[in-house]
Amino acid sequence: MRTSRRSFLTTAGSLGALGLLPDAATAQNEGPARTRLVLLGTAGGPRPRNTRSAPAQAIVVRDAIYVVDCGNGVARQMVRAGLALNAIRGVFVTHHHSDHNADYGNLLLLAWTGGLRTPVDTFGPPPLKKMTRLFLEMNEVDIEARIADEKRVPLAPLIRAHDISVSGKVFEDDRVKVSAALVDHPPMKQAFAYRFDTADRSIVISGDTKYSGNLVALAEGADLLVHEVMFPEAVDRLVRNVANAPDLKRSIVSHHTSAEDAGRVAAAAGVKVLVLSHFVPAEDPQVTDQMWADAAAKHFKGTVVVGSDLASL
Repeated sequence: MRTSRRSFLTTAGSLGALGLLPDAATAQNEGPARTRLVLLGTAGGPRPRNTRSAPAQAIVVRDAIYVVDCGNGVARQMVRAGLALNAIRGVFVTHHHSDHNADYGNLLLLAWTGGLRTPVDTFGPPPLKKMTRLFLEMNEVDIEARIADEKRVPLAPLIRAHDISVSGKVFEDDRVKVSAALVDHPPMKQAFAYRFDTADRSIVISGDTKYSGNLVALAEGADLLVHEVMFPEAVDRLVRNVANAPDLKRSIVSHHTSAEDAGRVAAAAGVKVLVLSHFVPAEDPQVTDQMWADAAAKHFKGTVVVGSDLASL
């Protein structure tokens, strides 16, 4: 397949050429109002990887940061990306697989130790409120010691956790409106995609899902769609050395989206840019970035970006 403007890898040069990474002059002219997407982690699955971090995204709107998913190490990835932990204003969990929520509580606790003093609204399927309460209880000794010894503001009142169970608008402030759509990720009964609409951009995060008509509707006309992807031909290699290989393969194939089908979703939704992320497998030398891009470009005629950790779009 001939590579055209439809398929780009996430290098600074290609992103800049597409206007996804502003140059210094552009950034200065645009000021702090520009909405940015930062890919904090692009691996799929709970096992730690060498080259990709666990799933997480940050959407930066002026002086506020909204985090989608909290895979292991998300706080460190934010620091590596130059994002202030105390600027977090919202956290959105797509579903309760551990690669997406393992550091939900830790992110909030570490943001607090990093100077967070303003409320953070958090959203996700049940039992997010219960998880929040239990996390605070588990860390009560540390939290209470820091309040007494370091004179920090109490943490618990800063975290406003919300359970969500249906599609629709979930949050709005003076910077962003956030909508959610139920997607198809068995065995999880409730898994969500999120759409962020700001003054200058619309960004959709798919979460984990099979091909989803609800996601197509949510992403209609969006500037950026970040979609999880699987390379079916490589799944056998991924599960080769595990005792539960047949069941693991069945599970992976049944509730993830191939890169080719992610292209179909992007085409049906009419998005401008498709960003591939949550790679399954996350590390397979036989699957190149160009192969991921070409698979998605079979059906999507817009721009395809192969995501990488800390890429800013």
